Amino acid sequence: MDARSAALVRANFRSIIEAPQGPERLISAFYSNLFTEAPHLRELFPHTMEMQPKRVVSAIQFVLDHLEDWERAQVFLEQLALDHRKYGVETAHYDCAGRALLGAFEAYNGHFWTKELSEGWRDIAILISASMAIGSNSDTSQPYWEAKVVGHRRVLDDLAIIRLQSEEPIPYQAGQYVPVCVPQRPKMWRYLSPAIPTNPYGEIEFHVRKVRTGWVSPAIVTETEVGDTWHIAAPLGGLHVDTESQRDVLMIGSGTGIAPLRAQLIEMGRRGVNPRVHFFIGGRYPCDLYDVDNMWQLSLSNPWLTVVPVCESDTNPWWHPEPPTDPPYGMHRRLIGNLGALVSSFGSWSDHQIQIAGSARMIADTRRALLSVGTPEDVIMSDPV
Repeated sequence: MDARSAALVRANFRSIIEAPQGPERLISAFYSNLFTEAPHLRELFPHTMEMQPKRVVSAIQFVLDHLEDWERAQVFLEQLALDHRKYGVETAHYDCAGRALLGAFEAYNGHFWTKELSEGWRDIAILISASMAIGSNSDTSQPYWEAKVVGHRRVLDDLAIIRLQSEEPIPYQAGQYVPVCVPQRPKMWRYLSPAIPTNPYGEIEFHVRKVRTGWVSPAIVTETEVGDTWHIAAPLGGLHVDTESQRDVLMIGSGTGIAPLRAQLIEMGRRGVNPRVHFFIGGRYPCDLYDVDNMWQLSLSNPWLTVVPVCESDTNPWWHPEPPTDPPYGMHRRLIGNLGALVSSFGSWSDHQIQIAGSARMIADTRRALLSVGTPEDVIMSDPV
């Protein structure tokens, strides 16, 4: 695709996502086309599809942002296709999806649909469908594993730690995230980061916070029972520590977002030699630092690890009346303030490998704070869980 055509489709897509109900109209047309051509595909999706416009639009935006770095876009699309195997999507379905996508753009643009725009979006649709077909054919492993709940502990009123066990180890790397589907919400897959490394016993642990308006997280926190069977699909993401690098590590995590960082630190604790790690573990209230004592215990036997707790408030909320506990002797005192602002106040950390994990807003705010003090963007890693 030449530069003029790329600029044209980018401008057109920007006009769609900025229009009122633009993404919803586009994706509605896409699924209408898809299910008209292949009605049997509808049964692969959950009854409610309210999250689909955001997901599909985000994927298209990623592709458009990386047209000049196509290798990265292709890896993303191939991984996305591998992830779609859990739904029952097959390689042959991607040709149909490509045609449905092109038809959706034509329907949305109406009389503004020009020959140049048609050719540009046709090229994008072919690139997407072909890359996903390649990804779908690239792995013959099973699309998901079954694991039984063996432990469910409510740490806070809105936060639970769930331990599961499968008959065989689930092959993920510490720092990755996995799609999960729970029996209380069939076909509604959500992405969670394991909080422990993979092990030969098939054990896996998730830390889940209830999202007030969510469909799945409230069911996990309040309805999960020992004996439930979950489906866990192939891992995604690439958070990792480059142990061959000479650079030290900065990890910044908040709430249950600490899970992928925690898993990596536990795995690093099994090795003899590691780079130095500063782990800023944050929360809105002191009670949100629910795992800080475990990380402190890990640091006692691993001198390369420094744990720094951070809270926005120095007192707990009214619904958690217990007073904050004093940090153990020797732990860094609890810092009060915005997590990103506090971390960046120590400097740019430009000579470190940096990982950020938490909510999308927290990641964006922390990244912005680091960039404002001169942190190179290419040393900052995060995953869109």
